[in-house]
Amino acid sequence: MSLLSTHGLTAFYGDAQALFGIDFELGAGELVAIIGANGAGKSTFMKSVTGLVRAAREQVRFDGQPIGGLPPGEIVKRGIALVPEGRRLFPSLSVEENLLMGGFAGRPGPWNLQRLFKLFPILEQKRALPGTSLSGGQQQMVAIGRALMSNPTLLLCDELSLGLAPIVIKEIYDAMPAICAEGMTVVIVEQDVSTAMRVAQRIYCFQEGRVSLQGASDQLTRDEISAAYFGV
Repeated sequence: MSLLSTHGLTAFYGDAQALFGIDFELGAGELVAIIGANGAGKSTFMKSVTGLVRAAREQVRFDGQPIGGLPPGEIVKRGIALVPEGRRLFPSLSVEENLLMGGFAGRPGPWNLQRLFKLFPILEQKRALPGTSLSGGQQQMVAIGRALMSNPTLLLCDELSLGLAPIVIKEIYDAMPAICAEGMTVVIVEQDVSTAMRVAQRIYCFQEGRVSLQGASDQLTRDEISAAYFGV
């Protein structure tokens, strides 16, 4: 049984339709990447799964149960955490306070401040500073840590590498094996195809709100991906 699945998922912003019947399957313990150009529907998909964009109840299922249209807070309590595009830290809170905000769901699990500081040591050094005073890469670490503090079963990461230097992107993705070590299931949205193919087991490509290609990362060719990515 899939951990997460969507069935004919549609999404709208007012009268404008953003997703057109997305079918998606994710098994427990997988790391799957969603790629696509700007406006392909990647972030809308993540928001639909997490309740930030309303979906019909049966269009999204998690751990065997329909969750479409549930409030975001309820979805977090069920075990799904989102690292949002742009990080969205609380500007009035310190690094440590931003991290602690992730724990309010009260889910038991292995992630706590000590473990996060071992994963990202720089955050312990800067724990008392305002979260938004950090560099872009360090803020991304805070956003990831905040999500992990909810001890999710499924971690959704939206555009982790956006606007970051290559060396910082490598540092963040190098942390993924430790995050996945205890069976965490992860979906990453990534515009960089090379990065997605390197870290993910399977790839979904979105194009204009539809799935244009899917398959195992090591079986898809660059030509197939390019055609699905750009719609040519």
